[in-house]
Amino acid sequence: MPNPPILQPTLWRTCRVLANQTRLKILALLARSQWLTVSAVAENLDLTLAVASQSLRALESRGLLSVRRDGRRVLYGFNRTSESAANPLAAQLRTALHRGSVSAAMIFRLATAFTHPRRVEIVRLLQTEPRTVLQMQVATGISYPAMIRHLHKLESRGFVAQRDGNFVAVEPLESLGRVLGRMAWGG
Repeated sequence: MPNPPILQPTLWRTCRVLANQTRLKILALLARSQWLTVSAVAENLDLTLAVASQSLRALESRGLLSVRRDGRRVLYGFNRTSESAANPLAAQLRTALHRGSVSAAMIFRLATAFTHPRRVEIVRLLQTEPRTVLQMQVATGISYPAMIRHLHKLESRGFVAQRDGNFVAVEPLESLGRVLGRMAWGG
């Protein structure tokens, strides 16, 4: 059996955080409001303080949001620091949500392409060369039914396509999809 590949857990964990309607509403609110307290987020979105706080912390833990203190208040806003591994994603989300050029449904759809580490592994494998399902199974050790499920998810989200009996990695049309694709490819 081949050695397990080195995965990028940051991407799939970040996508799991993004694949949540409440957190997407919070990101949309922060894209329009700059810095907000937990209580302001909870009030604006009709959430409990606990749900708002937990959601904000999840987004901050993935590098999408920054935290700053103003006396006793804790404020949350989009991460704008270049040191963050999630910065290109945070910048794209902030811009798209502020302009209204992308819906929460589209973000959810694109993020769910990479909510499993095996999908990152498949896209990276296909980045090097087109492969058949059998070739990918041998290279990854993923069972046939699981491989088909993962490929279907990636294909329906625009990250993988089937050409001449092989699967290939493709660059999505949406700018947010391109950012996620580059993160999956490791670049």
